Amino acid sequence: MIPQYRGMSQDTPCVAVCMIDPRSNLCLGCGRTLPEIARWSRMDSAERREVMALLPERMAEAGLVPPGAARKAD
Repeated sequence: MIPQYRGMSQDTPCVAVCMIDPRSNLCLGCGRTLPEIARWSRMDSAERREVMALLPERMAEAGLVPPGAARKAD
């Protein structure tokens, strides 16, 4: 498991930091989009795993650092 996601549940990437980044439209805590967050409870396990597999790269591409992850020095 990727270190910054170690504290996450297997069922959800939510880390209780629920704020949407206005630039990327991603949750600052987990990297999901609002439509993904809204649909989460209706997704099956396979779809959830597919979304969760995208989150680390998605957040990195958006320049977002998950809570608890060390920020790289510029």
